[in-house]
Amino acid sequence: MTVKALPHIDASAERFEFLAAPQHGGVRLDRFLAEQPEIVAAHLSRSRIKTLIEEGRATISDVVAPDPAKKLAPGDKVALLVPPPAPAEPKGEDIALDVVFEDAHLLVIDKPAGLVVHPASAHESGTLVNALIAHCGDSLSGVGGVKKPGIVHRIDKDTSGLLVVAKTDAAHHGLSRLFADHGRTLSLTREYLAFVWGVPERAHGVVDAPLGRHATQREKMAVVPPARGREAITHWEKVEDYGVASLLRCQLETGRTHQIRVHMAHIGHPLIGDKTYGAGFKTKVAKVSENAREVVESLPRQALHAATLGFRHPATGEELQFESELPEDLKALREALANATKNETVVNSQR
Repeated sequence: MTVKALPHIDASAERFEFLAAPQHGGVRLDRFLAEQPEIVAAHLSRSRIKTLIEEGRATISDVVAPDPAKKLAPGDKVALLVPPPAPAEPKGEDIALDVVFEDAHLLVIDKPAGLVVHPASAHESGTLVNALIAHCGDSLSGVGGVKKPGIVHRIDKDTSGLLVVAKTDAAHHGLSRLFADHGRTLSLTREYLAFVWGVPERAHGVVDAPLGRHATQREKMAVVPPARGREAITHWEKVEDYGVASLLRCQLETGRTHQIRVHMAHIGHPLIGDKTYGAGFKTKVAKVSENAREVVESLPRQALHAATLGFRHPATGEELQFESELPEDLKALREALANATKNETVVNSQR
C-alpha cells in the first residue's frame, strides 16, 4: 500500500511500516520502533529514532505522532520515514590509514603520532576524520543522520596507537555507552605504554586524582579538588627500569583529556618528550648517555603509545582485542635507553 509522504519529507526517504499487535498495547512509540527487526537491520539507534519522531517523521494511522513516548493501541498502523544520510562534513581526504580491523559496523585504526583526530579551528583538514570519510565512502550509513564516522574516544595528536571508530548509528550508540562505562561493568580494556622520567619505587600503583582545566593556563589540564574536577583513575605497572627513566604500562579506568600525561607528572614521573607537562624535567636529559640523549632530544612528541584495545563488539557481541607494536621512534628510544643502562652497568662493574 502506498501512503503519501508528509509534505516536508524528502521523497527519497525510506518508509518503514508496521502493525501494532495486541501485546504492543501501551508500548511507547520509540520503543516499539527500536525493537522492529527491519529497524535494527537499518542500524538505527533508539536515540536516532527519537529524533526522527520529534522531527515529525513518524505517523500512527496516518496521523503525525511527534511524541516518542506516545503509547500505542493494538491495531495501530505505524510508519517511519527515514531520510538518506546527509553528505559528510568535512570533506573526505585521501590520507593513508593503518586499518587493523574493519567490518560493516566499525573499524579499528592504528593512528600515527602527529595525526589530529577531529577537525577544529586550528586543524580544519588533514585529520583522521577527513581520512575516514574518504576511506569508508558509502559504507558509512549515517551517524546522527549524517554520513560521518562516529568518534567515541580520542587520543592526542602526538600520541600513537589504537582507536576504534563507529561506521553506523547503532555501533556509535553501543560504543559510546561502553566507553562511558569505562569498563567497570562492560567489556573494555585500554592500555598504554609510557616512557617516563625516573623510576617508581614500587612495581605498580594507582593514581586516583580528579582532573580539570588548569586555573590559569586553560589549554592545560591539572589535578584539581574533587569539587572542580572529574574523577580520573590510572593504574600503572613498571615494565622496564633504565635507571634515569622507565617504561610503564598504564591502564585507564577513566578516559579524561591528557589523563596519563597529567597523572604521571603528578606522581613525579612525567612522560619523556612531553613539553606541556614535563618541561621541568629537562635536566634529566643530561644524565643519560650521549646516544640516548640524541634520541630523546630528537623525539618530537610525548613518548606515549596506545598499545592494547579490547572491547565487546556492539553488534555481534564478539570479544575483540588488538595489540599495536611500538612505532619506530619509540622503538629507537627504548633501545637507546636500554643500551645506556647496560653500558652504565658495565662501567660500574669495572670500578
